[in-house]
Amino acid sequence: DIEGHTDNSGKAALNMKLSQARAEAVKAFITKKGIDASRLTANGYGDTMPVADNKTSAGKAKNRRVELKLKQL
Repeated sequence: DIEGHTDNSGKAALNMKLSQARAEAVKAFITKKGIDASRLTANGYGDTMPVADNKTSAGKAKNRRVELKLKQL
């Protein structure tokens, strides 16, 4: 699974689109490296799953991320 995330700046709807675009960009990159696209999912979560406090610039930077969740087959 590829998960895109944002900080809480801006409107929620835009953050959802941005986080989805981030996840899709990583999926495209991995696919170009030879991994079959059918093995990958890309989901955007906007600012709904922060890993740091959005009150500081350092926290916001940590929340603007893409996470890869690998599963053993």
